[in-house]
Amino acid sequence: MLEAGPKAEAAKLLPFLALGARADLQAAAAQHVLALTGSGPGRTMLAGQAALLRALVELAVAPAPAPARDAARALVNLSADPGLHEPLLAAEPGLPARLLGCALDPQWPWAEEAAAVLANLSREPVPCTALMAALAAAEPGESGLERLVRALCTPGYNARAPLHYLGPMLSNLSQRPATRAFLLDPDRCVVQRLLPLTQYPDSSVRRGGVVGTLRNCCFEHRHHEWLLGPEVDILPFLLLPLAGPEDFSEEEMERLPVDLQYLPQDKQRDPDADIRKMLIEAIMLLTATAPGRKQVRDQGAYLILRELHNWEPEPDVRVTCEKLIQVLIGDEPEHGMENLLEVQVPEDVERQLQQQDRQEQEQCERVQQALELAPETQAEVAAPT
Repeated sequence: MLEAGPKAEAAKLLPFLALGARADLQAAAAQHVLALTGSGPGRTMLAGQAALLRALVELAVAPAPAPARDAARALVNLSADPGLHEPLLAAEPGLPARLLGCALDPQWPWAEEAAAVLANLSREPVPCTALMAALAAAEPGESGLERLVRALCTPGYNARAPLHYLGPMLSNLSQRPATRAFLLDPDRCVVQRLLPLTQYPDSSVRRGGVVGTLRNCCFEHRHHEWLLGPEVDILPFLLLPLAGPEDFSEEEMERLPVDLQYLPQDKQRDPDADIRKMLIEAIMLLTATAPGRKQVRDQGAYLILRELHNWEPEPDVRVTCEKLIQVLIGDEPEHGMENLLEVQVPEDVERQLQQQDRQEQEQCERVQQALELAPETQAEVAAPT
């Protein structure tokens, strides 16, 4: 009897979600499903109704006058729950490919919603694999990843949709070696096209997705020399969002890249703490090898990080900054351990380091809770020094 209710409700909705249904009834049914996806019990109920999910997908990719936007937004809500990815793909195995076509269609009005669903789905391995297959099956002449990057980097690619969620989608895809190989191909110049978006002012979603993509690329230590060299020159793009309006001495100023010298007094750091942390982590990865550490030191990264540490209001970001500063000012590792990404850490040492990380995280959380309980203290800490 417990299952009869959801099944009966789904059975009542199905005829009105069909593509041939009367427009006003179809719109009302789509709005009702969208409302259901706004709650946990509603999403759980819908997850067990494969026929309804298929009808929802059909509606989400249907042309006007179908209520595709409400259907697509319902899919956004459903895909935000990782536990519902399996029933969604079971109901419609071709979902990633169909939504990818909508997301990259310059005329599709709900392309942003399609991109948001794909950004949610690609966080998990199975749907991410399906999305990679859909990208690989793109039409001849231009790879799916190339189309994705072009849409992300082209202002006004879709005049009816901003496509900010292509950023986190690419970031999720860049966890795959095949995607990183595409992004880091020197002949394609893909990374260079992404770099200006680290300062994209209109969307932290797009900006964060691009920064996450660059951070993932920095795991490929074989490409560090190229990334830090003149062909890409990635470091100023990672440092500039972390820089404030501080004045440096003439001697210090000469150590900085040209783009970080004599910044205006109204220069602001990236307001998103998660993005600031990812930028620091990307630079940390670039210091994994001895040549990388030298290049990062030679470009005055310590000066920017020193001022960031003095200013940083978020405890966990400050801890990450401290770790990078220690790498830059510390002694070089002994012979045979110069590449920090390839060092084999003994199990007992790894356990100790993990325990230290947990303790640091707990300390950060306690500090953050204290700041939230004392707004006046938080304001004082947040003020630049």
